[in-house]
Amino acid sequence: MAKKNLAVTIDRPIGYDHDGTIYPINYGYVAGIMGGDGEEQDAYILTEGDQPLKTFTGQLIAVVHRADDVETKWVVTDSDKPYSAEEIMATIQFMEQYFESTIEMMEG
Repeated sequence: MAKKNLAVTIDRPIGYDHDGTIYPINYGYVAGIMGGDGEEQDAYILTEGDQPLKTFTGQLIAVVHRADDVETKWVVTDSDKPYSAEEIMATIQFMEQYFESTIEMMEG
């Protein structure tokens, strides 16, 4: 899959408390694209800022594949920073620690 621009609706902004898990990054979904669970595609948002957002437009840079779940998670950023798979995993570890996950980096 190649990099592409996406609009994300944030439903779990930075600081969101989900059953005791506090989100350190913004997290949301891409409207109109269905994920493996039959719901709209989920996305982790990587930004340089630390502000809770309501919406976000950025570039898809990676896909998180879960061997033990039907869902994949997309990773979207607005930064020109070249994130590595290791940096992405460290950032999303707050949630991915519960799954057997690998990261596929997008090309182009």
